[in-house]
Amino acid sequence: MTSVTYAVSDALAMTRRNLTRYIRIPTLLVFSTIQPVMFVLLFVYVFGGAVKGSLPHGVKYVDFLMPGIFVQTVVFGSTQTGVGLAEDLSKGMIDRFRSLPMARSAVLAGRTLGDGVRNTFVVILMTLVGLLVGFRLHAGALPAIAALAIAVGFGFAFSWISATIGLAVHDVESAQTAGFIWVFPLTFASSVFVPLRTLPGWLQSFARVNPITNTANALRALTLGGPTTRPVLYTLLWIVGILVVFMPFATRNYRKVA
Repeated sequence: MTSVTYAVSDALAMTRRNLTRYIRIPTLLVFSTIQPVMFVLLFVYVFGGAVKGSLPHGVKYVDFLMPGIFVQTVVFGSTQTGVGLAEDLSKGMIDRFRSLPMARSAVLAGRTLGDGVRNTFVVILMTLVGLLVGFRLHAGALPAIAALAIAVGFGFAFSWISATIGLAVHDVESAQTAGFIWVFPLTFASSVFVPLRTLPGWLQSFARVNPITNTANALRALTLGGPTTRPVLYTLLWIVGILVVFMPFATRNYRKVA
């Protein structure tokens, strides 16, 4: 076997290890799904009436909201990458992995891939919840699959930001706090829950370049119908840019601790 084949095999083994943890501790998966479900119910039934008047003619709020919820779900879910790595560090698991005859890249790759699989499951579950409260995929099945792929890819890219943070702060509590400090402003200062024109003018300028806004707009184009080229292209550029920047940072931080 070549070194690349060994590295892929080791990464898949680490992915299985991380996914098995969710099976053995199902509460981890339960709590990661409760939060987005609560957001759906809260915004649809509590704030939906207030936001309805600001939507384009003929667009239901639940159809506008769900693509944003998908983005919010994968972004919040990506914070668990840093928390998981910080936990492995604090428990000495990273040192144990280092002593094994395995590729050094396997730990990071396995963690981010495992969280990507978890995000896929949660987004599919959220789609089912959305369908129960009136969400519809107006553009058909293939664009919906593309929307799922983009959402999961965006979450995968953000997992590398989270990995960089988790390996820098070392402990679980700091990783949790540091993760949400930057995720919350990005998410709420975007078009995830409300149209951009409802935000203050000074905030609209930031929200328009916010990668979360771009991704939410791409998913809306794919689920509601309409021009998709520009929002999808911008989102793909953000995904590639984040990976290019933060994969080396995360790898460097991992080498420092391992």
